[in-house]
Amino acid sequence: MVLNRRPDATERLLEIAARYAGEAGMERPAEDLAWRERPVNERLTHALVEGIDAWIVEDTEEARLATDRPLDVIEGPLMAGMNVVGDLFGAGRMFLPQVVKSARVMKKAVAHLVPYLEEEREGTGARKAGTIVTATVKGDVHDIGKNIVGVVLGCNDYEVVDLGVMVPAARILEKAQELDADLIGLSGLITPSLDEMIHVASEMERLGMTTPLLIGGATTSRTHTAVKIAPAYSGPVVHVLDASRAVGVAGNLVDAERRPAFAATIHDEYEQVRHDRAGRQAKEKRLTIEAARANRVPVDWSRVSPPRPSFVGVRAFERYPLAELVERIDWTPFFATWELKGLYPAILDHPKIGPAARDLHRDALTLLERIVREDRLQANAVVGFWPANTVDDDDIAVWRDDDRRHRLATFRTLRQQMEKPAGRPNVALADFVAPAETGLTDYIGAFAVTSGHGLDGPDGLVAEFEAAHDDYSAILAKALADRLAEAFAERLHEQVRRELWGYVPDEALSNDDLIAERYQGIRPAPGYPACPDHTEKRTIFELLEAEERAGIRLTESCAMLPGASVSGYYLWNPASDYFGLGRIGRDQLADYARRKGIAIDEAARWLAPNLADEA
Repeated sequence: MVLNRRPDATERLLEIAARYAGEAGMERPAEDLAWRERPVNERLTHALVEGIDAWIVEDTEEARLATDRPLDVIEGPLMAGMNVVGDLFGAGRMFLPQVVKSARVMKKAVAHLVPYLEEEREGTGARKAGTIVTATVKGDVHDIGKNIVGVVLGCNDYEVVDLGVMVPAARILEKAQELDADLIGLSGLITPSLDEMIHVASEMERLGMTTPLLIGGATTSRTHTAVKIAPAYSGPVVHVLDASRAVGVAGNLVDAERRPAFAATIHDEYEQVRHDRAGRQAKEKRLTIEAARANRVPVDWSRVSPPRPSFVGVRAFERYPLAELVERIDWTPFFATWELKGLYPAILDHPKIGPAARDLHRDALTLLERIVREDRLQANAVVGFWPANTVDDDDIAVWRDDDRRHRLATFRTLRQQMEKPAGRPNVALADFVAPAETGLTDYIGAFAVTSGHGLDGPDGLVAEFEAAHDDYSAILAKALADRLAEAFAERLHEQVRRELWGYVPDEALSNDDLIAERYQGIRPAPGYPACPDHTEKRTIFELLEAEERAGIRLTESCAMLPGASVSGYYLWNPASDYFGLGRIGRDQLADYARRKGIAIDEAARWLAPNLADEA
């Protein structure tokens, strides 16, 4: 089933792209080709700095014919050009998208030279700045940030051995030992990855390794690295905030003279982080779980009439028109992925980063048009609605029918325990569903969407770009697929509110209103601040039959495949709002484990980022 499919989807995208281009002043300036008259070495440097690959093969061949060995081209003009790129990036005069484009040019040049290098049986023979083994840890599938860091390090003459995604600790460490790697880099997005990183660090300690360990990813932090990962390993452990800092960190760690002082500085900084955190936690005041429940969100259920959805059960929606999703894209996080910080569309006119942002946006729209025109990605969704009631304070019972006799499943929610000022409740998602004792039949929804089919795999878009030595377009495709998935979640939620559940049929909000969440109801996702336990996705996926109906499955750590996927709940109540759980105490942890029927240690593993020290 397809929701409101429009026959002119591709034409609509072209209209949107043209409008965006006009509003942002994004017309591509006429290209000045005077640089094509310069000597070949200068042309190679210009091509690398400007990210121009149109003539790189013929220029590289010309340079090869003018030298004694093909290796001379790599060690000479190509490395000279990349040194310029590195200097400009380090000075803040080039930005990440431009650096990744430069890497694309370098890869194509080297790919042209490889047959000649092999013919001489010399290999590249070039001296590398260092070797780093990188991996997205076991159970996790997200790798955009890791790939960007790899490109940046590669531009700075590091040999980057990327093991891919969902990589077990043993494989990471075996490869690092096999290559005598100078560095190991771990990446992850979902919170269970944090625990896996601790495991890798512990294994490195057990094996007596001394290789520096770099930590990165959206859910990682300097504090978590200092408090949880660094104590597990006596070697250097460094949190790398973003790609722009990776080169400096790596350089300090691979240099035998600089490494001891740098590692000692990081050790002292992390010791201070641990001390400061302990002090803050000592000052925090938490309620008992009983007191927190007594301070729940006050809802007068005698004045509430829960709206019934247009259907009860599950429906799948296949091949949603991608062009419609373009209108719902929140571009601000897209630019943040590329380390261009600022709100869209103002970022396009920023005096410093505006030109890079405009070029990136233009490239994104061009690729989006191709994706839609060639039908390269497929967007699928599955949505379900069921009668529901809160039971036992913080659980949400999901019923088969309105008579509420047969329980299909139970969603487990968690409650804030921090001490609040008078009049401010300790919130749990269960507060927004009518308690069973009210006699009301309330409802809850769930969803899973993806725009990732066609992205990965041997015939996927990413493989096509990587085969062409085009990391820039491969990363761009992944970033756009992520944005389309979020846009799909936004678009589908809009149709839920207006049609499928229909509790605000006359809603008329702009895209800015939607991004600012100025709508009734919420769609919280397991793994995020209001409901941080990723394992609740398993209940959602079982109810929705998400793998069978939409082709989305969960890894053992509850990451979603394809990676460009979003899942969560739908809550209609006007009192509902997004919130952060904060840290919980041992009493709630034990209660939660009992309710889920799992060991406390297992519950603690999934909720580790939200546990107070005493828990």
